[in-house]
Amino acid sequence: MKKLLLYSTLYTLFSVVLACQRTASVPASYAEATDSLAIWPDYTDVTLPPNIAPCNFRVVDDVADEFVATLGDMVVAATDDGVVQWDSVAWRQTLAANRGKSLAMHIFSHRPTGWVRHETTITVADEDIDRYLSYRLIEPGYELYRQLGLYQRDLTNFDEEPIVENNREFEGEHNHCLNCHNYQSYDTRRFLFHIRGMHGGTMIVRDGVPTKVAIKHDSILGTGVYPTWHPTEDLIVFSTNQTGQTFHQYHRERIEVLDKKSDLLFYDIERNEVKHILRTDSALETFPCWTPKGDRLFYCEAKMPPMPAEMPDSMLTPWMVAHWDSLLYDVKSLAFDLRTRSFGAPRTEVSLAKDGFSASVPRVSPDGRYVLFTRGRYGQFHIWHLDADLWVKDLETDSCYALTATNSPDADSYHTWSSNSRWIVLASRRDDGNFSRAFIAYFDKNGVGHKAFMLPQEHPDHNTYRMRSYNVPELTRTAVPTTHQQLRNAVYDQEARVATYKE
Repeated sequence: MKKLLLYSTLYTLFSVVLACQRTASVPASYAEATDSLAIWPDYTDVTLPPNIAPCNFRVVDDVADEFVATLGDMVVAATDDGVVQWDSVAWRQTLAANRGKSLAMHIFSHRPTGWVRHETTITVADEDIDRYLSYRLIEPGYELYRQLGLYQRDLTNFDEEPIVENNREFEGEHNHCLNCHNYQSYDTRRFLFHIRGMHGGTMIVRDGVPTKVAIKHDSILGTGVYPTWHPTEDLIVFSTNQTGQTFHQYHRERIEVLDKKSDLLFYDIERNEVKHILRTDSALETFPCWTPKGDRLFYCEAKMPPMPAEMPDSMLTPWMVAHWDSLLYDVKSLAFDLRTRSFGAPRTEVSLAKDGFSASVPRVSPDGRYVLFTRGRYGQFHIWHLDADLWVKDLETDSCYALTATNSPDADSYHTWSSNSRWIVLASRRDDGNFSRAFIAYFDKNGVGHKAFMLPQEHPDHNTYRMRSYNVPELTRTAVPTTHQQLRNAVYDQEARVATYKE
């Protein structure tokens, strides 16, 4: 319970700070500022969903001793340390009344020479974002699971609830990892996640009933890894990967995660049967993703670099480590026939390897128009790569381009679409380079990605004190109805049903 006590203490301190908030009033006289406005998190010139929680921030101005912020009819005086917290009721009313419009946000700073005013613009989109965002919170470690879990956040306010956690306090005998949660078409009645280590298996939840299964066989490289649930059927495609970590002694990026082998698996939930879709030694296939109609499967593929003749299997891992920057992934797809449950021949969708780049995590927009992916210089674990950026391919025009306004100089990677195709949530290290935070960006009807903003918190320092990374953000329309206790009991008490392998 030490973690909970720490958070309780921090929020108590935040409450004391709020008590120091000044009376709000717009200064009677002021000068227009000649310098740029700095607030943290950066909510300047952003486009917001009309149903998003208040975007509270801290004014960064070492000279001023008093601050006032206005947005629409709202007037808020900052605390003594420059924290602006909007009234939640007034915030919702203001955004609802200005759907599809732009609002001027003014920040008044009292400096030794008097009051100055900065102005920026907040645009309120027409389209809502899905109400719930789920993610894994994990320490930036490399070997220990420790305390981690899957959580869901109500984006209309600041409520966060655990979906399932491994340990509130570290318990070595029950040490296990929770990862790769995935939903069927933004519907929380059907979802899955993996348990690694103790109590291992894949937890598949259908209509509130959790069932633990084991996707394993002598013909399968390992277990099911990256999942994608068919949009209408109880069918799941997994990659299966033999993955390892390598650490650089002299490199600006600390770590590289490599697949030395990977294939694609097709799993029928009702029959509890699994079979290979692609099984090759000459290529690495990973990150599967269904199209919204379920008639095509996207994935990433890298050709294995030429290996020395008759190289023993024992040398494969060190050879792969030595060629870490030679693994370049393209985006490919396979047609799928639901009637016969068969896949067609591979088709290249985005060709990057020929130009010396690599793709990961393709995600097709729910309207079927775009495929969003991460592009980096090499490899497929771009969450660690500083040059990782979001790109899209327009599937109607075949044009492929970077989301320049959405990207940053640091790693921008694991991403998801909203169900209306107008919002993107991504994991980005742009804040401090160490932790992946959740950022939200508008994607307009012209295919343009807008400036990303950090997930709003009740107090802007929340993420500073939360020393966890947000991993695998997923949007859903509703909250997960299965309780934390139901899922925890299933993790600890159920024996995994071993799937039948079909040739």
